[in-house]
Amino acid sequence: MLLRDFPPPPRAAETAELIKKRLQEATASNATRETVTVDWNGQPLHVEVIDLPLSMLYFNPATHRIRAQRSHDPERDKALVDDPYGTQSQDYLKFLLQADPKNPNNRDPEFTKLRDSLGEFGQNEPGLVTYQGVLVNGNTRAAALRELGVQSMRVGVLPESFTWADINAVELSLQLRNDHRREYSYINRLLAMEEQAALGKTKEAIAKEFRVRPATVDQERWILSTLREQVKRSRTSRGAALRLMDFEDHQEKLKELHRAYEKLATIDQDQAEVLKELRLAAITLEFSKTDVRHIEGTAFQEDYLRKALPDEVFASADLEQNEVDVPGLGVSLPGETSTLTIAISINNRVLQAKAAKTLPGGSEEELRQAREAYQQIHDAFDLAIDKAGRDARVRKRKQLAPARIKDACADLDQCAVDFVQARAARALDEEEFDEALLELKASLQKLANLAGRGIPHPGKGVSWLLDAAAAEGAS
Repeated sequence: MLLRDFPPPPRAAETAELIKKRLQEATASNATRETVTVDWNGQPLHVEVIDLPLSMLYFNPATHRIRAQRSHDPERDKALVDDPYGTQSQDYLKFLLQADPKNPNNRDPEFTKLRDSLGEFGQNEPGLVTYQGVLVNGNTRAAALRELGVQSMRVGVLPESFTWADINAVELSLQLRNDHRREYSYINRLLAMEEQAALGKTKEAIAKEFRVRPATVDQERWILSTLREQVKRSRTSRGAALRLMDFEDHQEKLKELHRAYEKLATIDQDQAEVLKELRLAAITLEFSKTDVRHIEGTAFQEDYLRKALPDEVFASADLEQNEVDVPGLGVSLPGETSTLTIAISINNRVLQAKAAKTLPGGSEEELRQAREAYQQIHDAFDLAIDKAGRDARVRKRKQLAPARIKDACADLDQCAVDFVQARAARALDEEEFDEALLELKASLQKLANLAGRGIPHPGKGVSWLLDAAAAEGAS
């Protein structure tokens, strides 16, 4: 949902009148006046802080904090769009502000901590409100204060002329400060970035606002676009579908996926697409970051998944390359390879199996079948990932000794440079150098003894090592 203007809430005129009176009273008072500073268009804006009844304040229907979580209940989300200040909509916003961003069915422990802190120490930082009584900052605090039974809240008042674009910009600037108490969830940050891009802001401006590098903005927008496609492809014939917030807990895995995809795409685009499909499937199946790393593309699909998944998964995909007709030219170009087609099919199965598990209104039998289908494909991935991981560890052990030799060669090359420079400067410790060479000789002799017993058909390198050791022993 991108930026939109909202109508004024009920009693907006009454609220504005009360705000004006209290601002006048604060100005006329001899007491120390409290202000709060916000960033607006890159400039500090100092606004007066007053006390307002919580009953006159409304949760912000445009808040970025729970943007992704609104899809938790599509009916109440629709009501929120149609009547943002109605009782049902405001209750839904309160519910989401208290909920765990990853699973709104659970209460967020961070909200409970905030409520307890407010109950013990009171409100330290003021919220921020429009002239019409809509909370711009402090929505979660307002929900906690209401739960505590507190009757009023300290709020800074934004200028009466502020538009919804101004309101959204101020909310973002406040929430993205390093000292804010409760960060946006990952998906809500992605949606906030998308909103800023839709407003015409440059990548560099968005990066500055979110305190990240411009390359990170590109990465985050690629991830959001990918997740939107995942949600779209998860829709089943019965209308079940995943939601963006279902990927809330996979930030690091998604970032690693983007890095691996970009690196492989410079070499082989098809391989990169296969990697993306299979890793996204594993992420949807809730595998850990270290497990997902074992998925390296076509090799994983052909060497491990093919043995673990039912044959019909592979048989259902066209084994020949698909061809794409070019309109108006009467020619065809190669389409997706069969390997990529199969990877897409596997990912679609995973997405729809997970979505079907939570089908609203589904019968017990339908849900049971969905859970079994999901578990079957999860077990297949688990088996394939386990085998790939064990093979990777074997490969690592096999490559460890050669890798150490290569590291030693690099050190010897650097030693030659250091030797020349030290000798030229007449700073070489010849006795120390000689002792070090004797240690090298002993190490090579030990390696030769082991290689002579462990390699029945030595190649040129091992043969050289054995000959050198034998010649040294003969002398």
